[in-house]
Amino acid sequence: MRSKDQRNYMDFVPVKNPDIEYQTGEDGIVTVFIEWKGFYHRIAQKFFHRPRVSEVKLDNYGSFVWLSIDDMRDVHQLSNILDAQFPGMEKSLSRLIKFLEILRDNHLIHWKGEKWN
Repeated sequence: MRSKDQRNYMDFVPVKNPDIEYQTGEDGIVTVFIEWKGFYHRIAQKFFHRPRVSEVKLDNYGSFVWLSIDDMRDVHQLSNILDAQFPGMEKSLSRLIKFLEILRDNHLIHWKGEKWN
């Protein structure tokens, strides 16, 4: 019998990857710069003219969350400040968790106490 997944996202603390560069525009929108390294990425750059560095612009919510990650706030605290900043947002907690999982899957953050891949 499989055991239930015991993860409680509310207690997780996101930590930004120190290798990821980003900049904040005058409008408060964050642009994250992702450098593509490795053998297969070099092939794609050479033969398919893929860029070496991708620029990913976050929306208002994503920019606010990205700038709120300070390596000390857990998901519950981030959820509270997100709700305070954007009170009309629907399903804010599920959207926040999904956004953080996307960041984690793309190696932009990891959970505190977790080792980098």
